[in-house]
Amino acid sequence: MQQNIQKLIQFFYKNATKRIIFLMDPEKVHDRAVDLGKIFGNYSATRKFTAMLLEYSNKSLEQNILGIYFKNPVGLAAGFDKNAEMTRIAGPLGFGFEEIGSVTGEPCLGNPKPRLWRLIKSKGIIVWYGLKNDGAEKIYQRLKKAEFDIPVGISVARTNSTDVIGLEKEIPDYIKSLKIFSAGNLGDYFTINISCPNTCGGAEFHNPGNLEKLLKEVSKLKITKPIFIKMQPDLEKETIDKIIELAGLYGIDGFIASNLTKHREYLKNCDPEELKRVDPGHGGISGKPVEQLANDLIKYIYKKGGGKFIIIGVGGVFSAEDAYKKIRLGASLVQLITGMIFEGPQLIGQINYGLAKLLERDGFKNISEAIGADVV
Repeated sequence: MQQNIQKLIQFFYKNATKRIIFLMDPEKVHDRAVDLGKIFGNYSATRKFTAMLLEYSNKSLEQNILGIYFKNPVGLAAGFDKNAEMTRIAGPLGFGFEEIGSVTGEPCLGNPKPRLWRLIKSKGIIVWYGLKNDGAEKIYQRLKKAEFDIPVGISVARTNSTDVIGLEKEIPDYIKSLKIFSAGNLGDYFTINISCPNTCGGAEFHNPGNLEKLLKEVSKLKITKPIFIKMQPDLEKETIDKIIELAGLYGIDGFIASNLTKHREYLKNCDPEELKRVDPGHGGISGKPVEQLANDLIKYIYKKGGGKFIIIGVGGVFSAEDAYKKIRLGASLVQLITGMIFEGPQLIGQINYGLAKLLERDGFKNISEAIGADVV
């Protein structure tokens, strides 16, 4: 019954709602979606109604990872709920976890508008937000009062400002955010976002020397909760190897693979004519155009790290099959945003339902058994 309702929601979304909202400014649509999420999250009746329509549960999808219980492996990626305003509705929408932010040490207005563009044929988004958020202190106060029934990760990045450029300023900016949330015992895990493609100048933390300086300072905080590093999808293997080595040296628990890419020449599933017509010449690209890059990175990290790092796979998840592929390549969890924009709010439940069926088909009793199954 629930699957039929979700198919009906999908039909109306793709044939009516999406056609209307895709005529509107993408950022305005995003802001209204967050506002709607806040409203629905404020009332128990709307939360229950949302969960009744969209949430799917199955024992085969449950995992305990790094001491955190996940009811399912599908999470809301950082970049949607930038200011921790949707924590009460993420669970009823069907997500097994969500990641807020990226949060910066100081409030950040982001880059000038416009800063979102749709690649409709390519099923992607060009993002140039520039880490717009309310800053660590304000978001901490909001999250402290928030209620949520799923794990919440906190992604931290450096403030996108010309006043915060240079290692001597950027590293303390990361540390400020981590210190605020860890001291307040908020967040189930932390993500160090070293890969936002939309910031001004600054140090390159994919540079192993710079990353080691950052991780040295992070280690001094003695954070007991899991820590992930979020990577861009188009790094040279030599750089990836060094980052993996540093992660092992400094007790990093895993990786988020991957962030947006700003390098158009690496895109595998992008309509070149559409990109030429829409591309503003800056910003990072999400969705289907980066799917193969993200999958290649997941597989490489899983194999190179010997399976000892937890990987959260992001990029081009539009179906259960997309999510399952990432899991079989080594991801323990997956995240999405763009897939939900193109397919509709019922997508999360459909993915979880589909994953349960795929596990049953392949003879797995739990999703953990499928992790890395395709990596030789």
